[in-house]
Amino acid sequence: MTASDSVPKHVPKYVAPAPIDLPDRRWPARTITRSPQWCSVDLRDGNQALPNPLGPAQKAEYFRLLCRVGFKHIEVAFPSASQDDFDFTRRLVESGDIPDDVFIMGLTQCRPHLIERTFEAFRGVPRAICHAYVATSELHMKQVFGLDRRKTLEMAVKSVAQIRDLAAAMPESDIRFEFSPEEFTDTDPAFAMEICQAVFETWTQATKDRPLIFNLPATVERRPPNQYADLIEWFCRNFPHRDRVTVSVHSHNDQGMAVAATELTLLAGADRVEGTLFGHGERTGNVDLVTLANNLRARGVETGLDFGDLPEIARAVERLTGMGIYYRQPYSGEYVFTAFSGSHQDAIRKGMLQRDEAPAKFGMGWKVPYLHVDPADVGRSYEGLIRINAQSGKGGVAWVLEREYGLKPPRQMHPEIGAAVQKVSDRVGRELTAEEVHRAFCDEFLHPQGPYELVGYWPRPDETDPTHIHGETRLRIDGVEKTATAEGNGPISAFVHGLQQLGIRGFAIEDYDEQAVGKGADARAVAYVPLKLAGGQVLFGVGSDTNIDQAAVRAIVAALNRQAARQAGR
Repeated sequence: MTASDSVPKHVPKYVAPAPIDLPDRRWPARTITRSPQWCSVDLRDGNQALPNPLGPAQKAEYFRLLCRVGFKHIEVAFPSASQDDFDFTRRLVESGDIPDDVFIMGLTQCRPHLIERTFEAFRGVPRAICHAYVATSELHMKQVFGLDRRKTLEMAVKSVAQIRDLAAAMPESDIRFEFSPEEFTDTDPAFAMEICQAVFETWTQATKDRPLIFNLPATVERRPPNQYADLIEWFCRNFPHRDRVTVSVHSHNDQGMAVAATELTLLAGADRVEGTLFGHGERTGNVDLVTLANNLRARGVETGLDFGDLPEIARAVERLTGMGIYYRQPYSGEYVFTAFSGSHQDAIRKGMLQRDEAPAKFGMGWKVPYLHVDPADVGRSYEGLIRINAQSGKGGVAWVLEREYGLKPPRQMHPEIGAAVQKVSDRVGRELTAEEVHRAFCDEFLHPQGPYELVGYWPRPDETDPTHIHGETRLRIDGVEKTATAEGNGPISAFVHGLQQLGIRGFAIEDYDEQAVGKGADARAVAYVPLKLAGGQVLFGVGSDTNIDQAAVRAIVAALNRQAARQAGR
């Protein structure tokens, strides 16, 4: 029998959560203008969900990583849950490795012996937060713990008093307190308020400078983000000592909306966010702090967290946790700054070439199509922005040739290049590397197979009129070497007339593009020559040489070979 079979037919299996009565909600009209406090729970909430939890050395390395990123609140362990967690907390305290501005945090349930053990782990700590929690939802109180509201409230108050007295007995340490009504979003709001008020009154030590932290978690994401925001605004507006508490949120991602939910709670008045790098955590994980912090930065909010070398951070976390990062994970995935679509590639290429104009045009330093942030801000480079597969277009191919090889074919040549590269991608059925794109370009335009092979071309100015050129052309046609001598009003004109003498006709050259690739003694000229054929079709060839005239005649021969291949049906 399935779970569905046990549900009476007149009872719906799922119902929408009841909305919060907040008709004058204010958060929808607000904008996030300042950063929240950040609390990493990677070493506790994230670690407990790993198939292979971190060992002591791995935890120590991860802790140092979190400190470098800029976290000031780091939940390091559940010291009473295991000897390993207790020992790691002691290791941090005794090593002196906790930075002067960092509070380590230890989690405990509201049980006397667990609280006692937590403070044993804290002995001698310079700065710490004791984070106590009790489940307040009807589901947990009734089905998990067998408690009613009164007993739950009494347990919380008794535990807070114990924590208060133990903290007072450690005057050499700066001990702060955090309380979580677990499953806050599934708790009756009136009861959540009642228990938090009782906790506040029992703690007695909360001030504006040393606020009590109320962590109001979406332990399981059951509500849509707007309802979580309503609950947070309702709490912030109705708690009587708001100036002496920090309202913290802790979003899980069961419905895939943890980032959105957290952003809305910040609009609603939350001061602090708990989460993990890349969203590690139970089930679908916690809110991804990498995504959230970079979202805020993309809107002009300085977060205090440094993700300027995100690829290295990602590699470290993958190595330590054994968990890979999805290749389309915002900001950190391999493909998040990559375009495969031809139209996207073309727009990115054009935007990148004009990005210096963004301040004048848009009043901001970065505005590029399809790239909402500068990849360099998170340690990414531009080289991999455009990748080539069967869906790619001419703009993307041109970008790769320019960025990787310094080649700048004229715009009217881009459709031919795109078609040539796409043919290769279709044949191999996968993404092409930059090297493969370049090879396809060379095979099609620079060194195409065909009946014509240039042996040499010697242009000489006329003795009386240097603008008049005498040209000697030696060309192999189907393996047979032939020679022609012709004249023209320039080296290219003389070469074309020589080809005509050899019976190669039916085309004209009206103009061509040239560029230098490389610098100094290693520089080479590249010519892009369009042959205008008798039927009006234009076919490009490319030539490269140390001399621009030689590059141009090589390009003409390449284009003629391409024409011959088409006529032969190749």
